[in-house]
Amino acid sequence: MKKIILFAFALTLMFSANAQIETPQPSPTTTIKQKVGLTDVTLEYSRPSMKGRKIFGDLVPYGKMWRAGANKNTIITFSDNVTISGTEVKAGSYAIFISPNKESWDVIFYSDTNNWGTPAKWDDSKIAAKASAKVYEMPMNVETWTIGFDDLTNSSANIGFVWENTYAAVTFNVPTEDKVAASIKKVMSGPSANDYYSAAVYKLSEGKDLKQAMMWIDKAVEMTKDEPRFWFLRQQSLIHAANGDKKGAIAAAKKSLEGAKEAKNGDYIKMNEDSLKEWGAM
Repeated sequence: MKKIILFAFALTLMFSANAQIETPQPSPTTTIKQKVGLTDVTLEYSRPSMKGRKIFGDLVPYGKMWRAGANKNTIITFSDNVTISGTEVKAGSYAIFISPNKESWDVIFYSDTNNWGTPAKWDDSKIAAKASAKVYEMPMNVETWTIGFDDLTNSSANIGFVWENTYAAVTFNVPTEDKVAASIKKVMSGPSANDYYSAAVYKLSEGKDLKQAMMWIDKAVEMTKDEPRFWFLRQQSLIHAANGDKKGAIAAAKKSLEGAKEAKNGDYIKMNEDSLKEWGAM
């Protein structure tokens, strides 16, 4: 009898583990990815619906902090530093909290995103930015809580909040002008030392255009002469050797060896010493 009971119990556990019924979530989650200028912005939140209820001033009380959604915190992530209501907000992820009132909302960007709902203990030091959002009454109801990005420009966007017959928005600015200026400066000033180095190493690995590779690696080494890079010099020695310039190869290998010893990099010390022996310089 005892064995039968244990067997029946085991079957019950198996059924419970395998017979999980999947049903729709009452507040489904959504993720929005938006490019604003050159900045990537991602928003993750859960979307409750009205379901015949009065929302603001009732389900969501006035003057009380709200998680701006349901379930897990509403989280926004910026790939660059942005500006919200005159405050610089560092690149990263923030929970959005709202304290609604009839005429305006306080929208808070909070650096701790690990709370489920509002924090058990509010910490003002974790407020990255706080903005006031004017409330606009709409001529119709929107059933489901909606957050989106409105009024996109090259340098800004609104985070728009819509529910019931209410719309409010917070503007954030992105550093597009600075990023474009930096990109223009980089391109107009020509390839970097790393660009020349990578191109030269690729040509060496393919055994093609070795004269061009030598020009490129020499350019890379020249551009970094104030702060010599022993790995650049190592490739310079190999490329000169591949072009039949043993004297140039030896000179570069000796400089690379010196830098590797200073950096205590055993691999490069050994590689340079082996090459110098092969070329009769040690």
